[in-house]
Amino acid sequence: MPNLKSAKKRLRQSLESRSRNRAAKSRLKTAIKKLRDTVVAKNFEDAKVQFSDLCKLLDQTASKKIIHVNKAARTKSRINAMIKKATTAA
Repeated sequence: MPNLKSAKKRLRQSLESRSRNRAAKSRLKTAIKKLRDTVVAKNFEDAKVQFSDLCKLLDQTASKKIIHVNKAARTKSRINAMIKKATTAA
């Protein structure tokens, strides 16, 4: 446990930001899983709507530096490729 006043405050801040970051990452992972399930179910109209929402969510978390900017771009690219591949196969 911290002894200094500033260290105690820093601990409080880090715990709050940790819980906020974990919630944001969980929300992001849930959105990705739902989108993949939608694509597997061959529901492409819903997948396109979910993809636009996912892109917004990825950009928001990247701008808050919860995830890296390149990870957001890579995820968007891979999900988009997956949707295109499934659409052409169907």
